[in-house]
Amino acid sequence: MARTGFSDSKPLLDLHKKADERRAPLRTWANACGPVDRWQPAEAEESRMVPVRMEPDCRWDRSLLMRTSEGIIMGFHEDGGKHSADVEEHMLLYRHGLRGLHSLQTLVPSLLRHEVETALEKLGLAWDRSYAWDMFLIMMRTQTGNSFPNADLPRHFTDITRAVLVDWLIQVHESLHFQDETLYLAIHLVNCSLRQIKVTTVNLQLLGMVCLFLAAKKEECLLPEVSGLCLLMDHAYTRNQLLRMERKVFSGLKFNLSFCPPLHFLLLFSSVARCSANVVWMAHYLLELSLLEVQCVVFLPAQLAGAALCLSRKVLQEPLTPEGEAAWCLASSIHVGSETALLRIMHILANAASKAHIRETCATFVKFSSPEKMCVSRHPGLKTAHALLGVCT
Repeated sequence: MARTGFSDSKPLLDLHKKADERRAPLRTWANACGPVDRWQPAEAEESRMVPVRMEPDCRWDRSLLMRTSEGIIMGFHEDGGKHSADVEEHMLLYRHGLRGLHSLQTLVPSLLRHEVETALEKLGLAWDRSYAWDMFLIMMRTQTGNSFPNADLPRHFTDITRAVLVDWLIQVHESLHFQDETLYLAIHLVNCSLRQIKVTTVNLQLLGMVCLFLAAKKEECLLPEVSGLCLLMDHAYTRNQLLRMERKVFSGLKFNLSFCPPLHFLLLFSSVARCSANVVWMAHYLLELSLLEVQCVVFLPAQLAGAALCLSRKVLQEPLTPEGEAAWCLASSIHVGSETALLRIMHILANAASKAHIRETCATFVKFSSPEKMCVSRHPGLKTAHALLGVCT
C-alpha cells in the first residue's frame, strides 16, 4: 500500500531517539501546523516577556528521576463521606462539586500549581505560562463528559466484538503512522457512536474506519485518500458508503469531536513526578490496553492515566529516593478519585496485561514489544496476573 499522502509521524513518547529526531509531544494542542522554529516564553527566573528559541532537545532532555514513591494517587481532599459511591468512583471529588471547580486553585498548594504550569509548558500544551493553570482546569472540567454511566453495549454487540474492532483499528492506525491522540479519539468516537446511532454488525468495521477518519481530520496534518481507506477494508465498502456513514456519525454525535485523552494526563502526571522513560513507556502500554477493555469506559481519563502510571511504577519496582517520593506525592495530588476506583482499574489493566500475549487481539502487545518502545510488553512482571494483582493489593 502506497503511503504517499499519509502522515509520517513518530511515536509520541519516542524518548530513545536522538534529540533532533524527536517530534514535539501533544502536537495538536501545540498547534503543530505552525512553523518548526517557534518562539517560547523564557523559563526559570528570567522574564516571561523575553523570547527564547526552543531547540528540539529542550522538550524531553530534562533529567527524569528513576525513583518514585509507593502509594495510591488520591483526590484533592480526604473527605469523601459527603459523596455517594457512584460519585466517588466516577466523578471528580471537589469540595463543592463540579460547580466549585473555579475555586480549585484555593485547594491546591502553590508548589503544585508551579509544577503543573512547568509541565504543561515543557510538554507544549501552553505557549504562554500565564494560561497554563487555566488550561489545566479546563482539562479537568471537560473530562467529565468523556466517560459513560455504564459499560453496556447495544444488544447486537459483545465485548469480544468490540475488542476485535479496536484491535483492528490499532493495526490500521499503526500502518498509517498517525499520532497517538488520533487513536484515543477514534476509540472514543466508536464508543459514542455505538450508543448514539443504530449500527448493524455488518457495518461495524465501516463505523470504526469512519471514526478513525474523523479523528484524523481533527488531529492530523495530512489525511489519507478515501479510496485508500476502502483498500484497507479490502473494498468491502464503497466510497459512497463510507461518506454516508461519516455524515451519519457526524449527525449522531451532533458534530462534537471534543475529547481530552488520558494520554495527556499521563504525560502531565509523569512529568510532575519525574518518572523515568521506562515507567512512561510501561504506563503508555497499559493505557493503550485499556482501550480494549469495555469496563474502562466508565472511568475518567485522569483516573485511567493515574492508575496506569501507578501500576507501571509498581511493576517496574524502581528504587526510591526522598526527591522521587516528594515528586510522586505532588503528582498524586493532581488526580481526583477514590482509592477503590483506582484499584479496580489496576486490576483490570493487570489482567489485560497478563493475557495480552495469548489473546487474538494482540496488536498492542506486538506494538510495544519492539525495541523502539523498550519492549515493555515483554517485561517479566507482566507474565502472570497473580503477580500483578498481588502487587496491587
